Amino acid sequence: MRSRYSAFVLDLRDYLLASWHPSTRPVTLEAPEPGLKWLGLEVKRSAQQDDDHGTVEFVARSKLGGRAFRLHETSRFVRDHGAWTYLDGDLKN
Repeated sequence: MRSRYSAFVLDLRDYLLASWHPSTRPVTLEAPEPGLKWLGLEVKRSAQQDDDHGTVEFVARSKLGGRAFRLHETSRFVRDHGAWTYLDGDLKN
């Protein structure tokens, strides 16, 4: 999760796509909004269900145009060919 957050901060779209599970990976990712600033990541909890499935609940904070934003999600990860990949996530309020 931390590496994916860092990839969002640095706009490393190739890494984000490579670390996304093929079954849910989009073809491309849009460039971030001009002026978007990531402010931090807080991992609330993580759990491994078995050898190949895990979840991470996190809050990522950002700022754009003077407004603060908060992304709170529980993400699901699957080990694919030995590497953890992002499968999907449920947004929290």
